[in-house]
Amino acid sequence: MKVLNSQHISSFGGLNFVLEEFEKQNIGSLLQDYLPILPNQSKYSWKDILYSFWSIYFCGGDCIEDLGGNFRDHLQGNRFLNVPSPDRVLDRLKELSLPKEILKSPRGKSLHEFGINEDVNNLNLRVLNSLQMFFDKELTLDYDNTIIFNNKADSLNTYKKEFDYCLGVGIIENNIVYIENRNGNSNPRTLQDATVSRMFDLLDQNNVKVKAFRADSGSYLYNIIKIVSKKAEQFYIKARMNADLAKAINTIDNWTKIESSLEVVYRGEVQYKPFARAHRDSKDTKPLQTYRLVVSKIERIDKQVNFFTNEACLYSAILTNDRSRDANEIVFFYIQRGTIEKEFDVLKNDFG
Repeated sequence: MKVLNSQHISSFGGLNFVLEEFEKQNIGSLLQDYLPILPNQSKYSWKDILYSFWSIYFCGGDCIEDLGGNFRDHLQGNRFLNVPSPDRVLDRLKELSLPKEILKSPRGKSLHEFGINEDVNNLNLRVLNSLQMFFDKELTLDYDNTIIFNNKADSLNTYKKEFDYCLGVGIIENNIVYIENRNGNSNPRTLQDATVSRMFDLLDQNNVKVKAFRADSGSYLYNIIKIVSKKAEQFYIKARMNADLAKAINTIDNWTKIESSLEVVYRGEVQYKPFARAHRDSKDTKPLQTYRLVVSKIERIDKQVNFFTNEACLYSAILTNDRSRDANEIVFFYIQRGTIEKEFDVLKNDFG
């Protein structure tokens, strides 16, 4: 592509390359076919609404109101879309919203407000499938929760002592495949098994097969292990420190020293049966499974000794059913999920 100094070229000309690619991939037709039917007298189609909405951020805008004024003037006459007003875009997007669901956890008296929109999540997966983002690949699904601080009237106080929403998000590579909102009073572990189950069900409906599942210690729960053991070939979940885990760590006698320019790490592993009490309480007739617990430890600077291990160390443990990789490969594979934080940064700061 050659850029010329010409009065016929505007600063918004590059947008046409993006919109043209959307058309080649039939994204506009997919939006028209999947989203609710609009009234016959409607001047703008769903393609007009969403192409215009996306164009704001492709062109450096910050909010839907940027669609007015000079921005709209520049886009008028574009061959790919008719440009609606900001109010029209907002009204149409509100039509896609659903009432919040009030849920209660099996234990506790608190009520939890969830925003579950299967239709929009389904549309997102259909778009990704149409772009062949998951074609012929061994897929790794990362799950995490992220906090969005806000001053919305309905947001509730969180454990961070601020008002926010706490979203549960599924990511494959750098593609968001599932989002479920929850209010600030619901921490990441609250009803997470139901969220993860809905996520896997939707992926199955769209023929997205997951080979590996990774998550942080917020997903170190008995019910999560049961779900991902059925839905994925392998899982890698960071374990939460407790008395039973510390006792298991204390039995490791195969520590390997790994030195780098930054620190000295000792790594070992042990066979471990987690969640004995939760398994007993669930009255599950199947026997409790044994998994690999891969543990890394470094010496504490403050020299505070762990009561159970009798060592002044900080521990990081990964629970997995992967029997093929060695301990170092498992740790390396798990820490790659750190890229999910970069995706959260992009989503929160680059799209309004």
